Parts: sequence; structure tokens; C-alpha cells
Amino acid sequence: MHFKLLSASDMKAIDALIDSYDGPKSINDRINEKREYEIRKKIAEKKGFGDMLEKAENYVKDFPKVGDFIDEENLKVTKEGVCTTQVSGFQGAYVTFDCIRRIAENKDVLFPTEMISVVALTEHYLYSGDLLATLAMAENILKASKFCSTNLIGIPLPEERFARLEKVTGDSFDRRDLGDGLSQLILKNMGTPFGNLGGVEVGDNNHLVYLDGITRAGLETGNNFFLNPSWSTIVAACYYAREIPTMSFKISMLLSTQNTIQFRMLLNIMKEYLRDDGTTPIFEINIGNAASAETFIACSRELKESGLKDISLTAHLRINPDLGMADFNWTENAFKVLDAGHDITIKYESDGQSRPYDTMETYFLPDEERDEKAELIGDVIYHKAIRCDKDAREIMRRGHEVKFAGIAYKD
Repeated sequence: MHFKLLSASDMKAIDALIDSYDGPKSINDRINEKREYEIRKKIAEKKGFGDMLEKAENYVKDFPKVGDFIDEENLKVTKEGVCTTQVSGFQGAYVTFDCIRRIAENKDVLFPTEMISVVALTEHYLYSGDLLATLAMAENILKASKFCSTNLIGIPLPEERFARLEKVTGDSFDRRDLGDGLSQLILKNMGTPFGNLGGVEVGDNNHLVYLDGITRAGLETGNNFFLNPSWSTIVAACYYAREIPTMSFKISMLLSTQNTIQFRMLLNIMKEYLRDDGTTPIFEINIGNAASAETFIACSRELKESGLKDISLTAHLRINPDLGMADFNWTENAFKVLDAGHDITIKYESDGQSRPYDTMETYFLPDEERDEKAELIGDVIYHKAIRCDKDAREIMRRGHEVKFAGIAYKD
């Protein structure tokens, strides 16, 4: 690149943040330790989630297996193009548990392998055991390959978080005093209470607040996959996680790539800060809702030509009714991508039926209200999983391999 994306002072501040958590190896090892189920389960029991996990373990015994479906329909993989399944909206432990219960009762829904959550990393969510219990169900019981969390930098945090970050990095953060020991970054643009659809506004050096939040989440719960919504946080994350191999990111939100020009911008960023093994901390890129199948295929082709490894491309097949165009349906485009021999991750923000609480607004409910409405939100995710299951089965019938959560496979 003609101009470096990070200045010497930018890198110095990020390095100082890493060192404040005892360096990249320590961060990586401590996150991985918290990913072990027995450790998570012991912590969850102490925080009041033990009974929930035991019930979830029993519920998944009734989940169907993809092998049975393949045998019943005598299916074979005859085409290139691999499909990975993904559903969004797993808003905490109570919501996730309710969805698991419904699928166990149905007994005929193959569970997706990637799960997305847009719960803000509040102090309550992060330290009460809620996120940890969610991860235990998702990654250890359901055996999902990925669980993505979202750090919204505009949430209220204890003032001590900002004071520590200023002391460590030497930077300052423009914030307001909320009383009761809480402070909040001042966001200037319109949007949700947390700012611009989940924190797309990342002004000044607020990418450091983002990095600190995901690090604390990782160390507390073992969470290692995060939504990355802003240009500055993408650059900072690529640099930050170079020596933290367990940590990875999903590029989505308003930064979904709508065309090949934007995609090449991302390729340049990733190429700038590669790990020693040639991989990037970016695991997944959402190709935007405005893109055609041809644009998706072009991005896939350019990704292969770039030499960058282990990056998946995703498309929304259905979206929330308050997110975009009514009756949005990208299914036929997904078929075109697969039939052209390109891999795709199919993502469901909705099942396409405009159900109550199938909205972006639901993503930003306060912790207490979200838990109170767990069954209503769980029902929404359940129907997303049904829609994903139906489309995935059709893709298998068309001769493609489809990836589901580990619970969908026989031991």
C-alpha cells in the first residue's frame, strides 16, 4: 500500500494493550482453556446455569442426524461447491436454550454449524455467566463450529474500564458520566442506543475500546469469534490478533461487501497484516444483500487468486423485515453460486415470515427484557433454523455437500 494503515503510535497503543494482558501467548492460552466444556460447566454451575446445561444435554439426544437423511434419500455429493449453514439471533443463554428445546420437540431439524449473536457485551452478559452458558450450549453441546459475538462500543461500562485503557495505551476516550460508576462513549451519529446499527461509528481511537472488550470476553468465557463492523476495527483486529491464532472475526453489518471494489479493499487490509503461517484473523466476509450471484462468484474467484487462506464468504438468504427490502430472498442466487462450483455460507437473519421479534430492534433489548421474552425470541430462531434446514436439504438433493453442527452427525 502507498500509505500504512496503522501509524507507529497506533501500533504502540495496540501492543501496549496486548502486553497489559500478559502478551499474545497468554491471551491465546487462557482463551483456549476457557473453551473446555468441563471448565465452562463448573463455572456455569456456580453462576446458576448448571441445570440449564444438563437439560440441554438431554434435549440434543433427540436431534436428527444428517446421515439418516442422506441414507433415506440415497444422496451423493456429485458437484463442487460446499454449503455451510448459519443462523443469526442466538440472543443469550435463555433464548438459545428455548430454541434447543423446540428443535428437540420437533425431532426433524438439522442444526446449523455457525451461530451468530448480536447481544451487546454488557457487564451483566459477560460476567453473569449468560454468555459462557450460551457458548457451552453452542460450541460444546451442539458442537457448532463457530459462535460469533458482537462488541458494541457504545454500551455503558464501568468507568474503571476506560481509566485502565487510558493508562495502558496513553490515549483518551470521549465519554459521558452516567452516574453509579458508569461511563459511555459519546457517539455522534444517529442509530440504535448503542450507535449506528451496533457500533459502526468508531471515531478517534475507539477501536481500542473494541479490542479491549473482545479480549475481556475471550478471557472470561472462551469466546473467540467476533463481529467486526468498522474499517478501523478491521485493521486494528488484523494487527492485534496476528499472534493470537484462536481469535477470528466476521466482517458484516454495514460493511457487508456489496461489490468487488469493496472486496478488494478488504483483501488489501488482510494482506497487510498476515500471520506467520500466511492466514488472516478474518475468518468470514458477508457479501452484501445488494450483490448479485455473479458478484459473489467474482469475489470468490478473486479470493482464490489472492492466495489468502481459510476465509469463507457468506450471503444472507433471508433478512429481518426492518433491515431491508420486503420479501428479500437470495435462495436462487445461492443455488447459482453453488452450481458454479463456489463455496458459500448461507445465513438466516429471518425465516422470511416477518414474525414478531424477528427484527433488528430485538437485537438491542436490555438484558432483563431479553431474558423475559426468551420464549418469543427463541421461537423466531427456531423458525430460522427450520428455514435453513429446508434450504440445506434441497441443496443436498442438488448434489452438494452441506455442513451442519457436530450434533447433526453420528459419533
